[in-house]
Amino acid sequence: MAGFQFVSPDIAVDIGTNNTRVYVRDRGIVVNESSVVIARGDGARNIVAVGDSAEEMIGRSAGDIRIIHPLRDGVIVDYEMAQIMIHYFISKAIGTRRFVRPRVVVTMPGEVSKVERRAVINAMEKIGARQIFVVEQAFAAALGTGLPVYEPQGSFVVDIGGGTTEVALVSMGGIVLSHSIRVAGNKIDAAISGFLKKQHAILVTDRVAEQIKFDLADVRTSAKMDHVAVVRGRDIATGMPLTVDVNMAKVSEAIHEPLHEILGAIKWVLGRVPPELCADILQNGIFLTGGSAALPGLDTLVATEFGVPVSVARDAGECTTLGAGYMADHFDMLGGMNSNA
Repeated sequence: MAGFQFVSPDIAVDIGTNNTRVYVRDRGIVVNESSVVIARGDGARNIVAVGDSAEEMIGRSAGDIRIIHPLRDGVIVDYEMAQIMIHYFISKAIGTRRFVRPRVVVTMPGEVSKVERRAVINAMEKIGARQIFVVEQAFAAALGTGLPVYEPQGSFVVDIGGGTTEVALVSMGGIVLSHSIRVAGNKIDAAISGFLKKQHAILVTDRVAEQIKFDLADVRTSAKMDHVAVVRGRDIATGMPLTVDVNMAKVSEAIHEPLHEILGAIKWVLGRVPPELCADILQNGIFLTGGSAALPGLDTLVATEFGVPVSVARDAGECTTLGAGYMADHFDMLGGMNSNA
């Protein structure tokens, strides 16, 4: 009866505030979609779309739909919709055969409450995971960057996602020191939207704000810039389409506050590094990962602030998923289930 013997794949699930990715053992990242659900009314029976298909409907559908973001600042805030979303993504990655019960590596921010941690684990159990291993996002990001996380030397990583920034010193297969703040890419986007609303009386979508963020010439407010961008949105007063010219140097000033908080998180960890590992950081530097790591000039800003080399990881937005995926590829070496840890 070999035809009925299904091998349950080992997978990694990186549930992000903005995007969720699923890595399948020996196949790589097979799902990378927006963490959003669209529904009409309440309950699971009224789901209209999930993921990228839901994202494409935002702003283009009738007014009776609900746009639901199951995660906020890196943690689950709508358990029912998070479960539906995760089940959809995993089914898309490995199919829906009832006998397929995967072993799962799931990422999580470093500083979460027991309730927030339990919500993620419950979601994994509900989709049929037979074994669950929770890994902190910063460790997964360092591993996915290719840093020697299992060696007796310090690796310093700053993972700037959508909802949280994770700063960690990693060595000998674990996190020596870490700090997590709920300030990251989304807060930077919000600062840009707020600036445009206040200074130009224009409303823009989250997607436009994010694009402006990456179109900046430099995030350093002290850098000399003469760069103007054309921004399209909606006039606050009339509701009509509006196009304005925006001084991008002013945008860099507008995002100073969230960047200052990220620098503060890095400073907090650097100030507590054990003396034995200081030389490693001075030699190897700081590695930036996450979707906002590629902000123009951010690496130079961090390097200037702290006087250490700074590198932006290759495929920065996928490092956490790739690190968790590496663990899924070597699940038997993880030391068993830690879902209740």
